Amino acid sequence: GISILLCRSKGQVFAVRNKCSHADEELACGRMRSGWIACPAHGARFRLETGEAMNPPATEPIQTFPVRVVEGMIEVKI
Repeated sequence: GISILLCRSKGQVFAVRNKCSHADEELACGRMRSGWIACPAHGARFRLETGEAMNPPATEPIQTFPVRVVEGMIEVKI
């Protein structure tokens, strides 16, 4: 029952919950760069690997999930 966002950055695949911890907005339309994604509503950035909030207004991390790629298929452990 939760939306998970798959992101490819720095040659790796990451899975994060598709919700900003600050604004409760979807991150799917957010800007993504070298290992982070930004909330499209207020610009809060989160590290894709750990979910850590990198700048205000967010102070809480987003949820991350373990990922592995097996024979071209992406598997996410929930």
